[in-house]
Amino acid sequence: MARFSMNRRGRTVAYTMAGTVLAPLLAGLGAAPAQAASGSWCGGARGPYQKQAEKFLGRKADGKQSQGDCRAIRAFQVSHAIHPQYGYAGPVTWKMMKVVKPQRDARNNPNRAGRCPTNRGRIACVDLTRQISWIQDGRHLVKRPVPVRTGRNGNETRTGLHRIFWKHKNHVSSLYHVSMPYSQFFDGGEAFHAISGSVWSAPGSHGCVNMRTADAKAYWKLLSTGDDVFVYGRKPGT
Repeated sequence: MARFSMNRRGRTVAYTMAGTVLAPLLAGLGAAPAQAASGSWCGGARGPYQKQAEKFLGRKADGKQSQGDCRAIRAFQVSHAIHPQYGYAGPVTWKMMKVVKPQRDARNNPNRAGRCPTNRGRIACVDLTRQISWIQDGRHLVKRPVPVRTGRNGNETRTGLHRIFWKHKNHVSSLYHVSMPYSQFFDGGEAFHAISGSVWSAPGSHGCVNMRTADAKAYWKLLSTGDDVFVYGRKPGT
């Protein structure tokens, strides 16, 4: 049973419960975040986009939350910095899946529409619409598309044909005072470079093409001063 007392404002408040009820409840609430962080726990709730999430993840799309579904959704949330990370297929998770789907679909043939030039030799292509970049040499795909984060509204990454004119591996922005590892500048202060946060996070960069560290390292090795960069499309929301 609960026991009651009067607080200083004269309100009746419960201050204890039988240990058989309160202790397991507190233990469960305390354990959940730790278990979630380790990947051993899932919320188990069925979200409004359960079936869509299952289909996106290649699981049985029956709209019923299983432990396997929950863990798969949670893994997606962890890899894309979505919080909370409890395997719940809510609107934020589904919105991110819709962003990632065209990036994933472009994997083997990102230049299917022929928007990026194929007559300039090695060139880094940046599609603002799909928020992806890849490297090709003629029609040969040198580096498969990777997700990028381009300029936010008001600081859009400039479109058109550019050329890498300076590389600085350990660059620090003199304007924003932030680290820009593996910087490769192609238009004024705009550059390919790594960031420590998520490339899927809003609202976007100040014009640079932000990349995951592994992708920025790969671009650093594959591109040289003088190589072309072609930026086209329009980032959603700009």
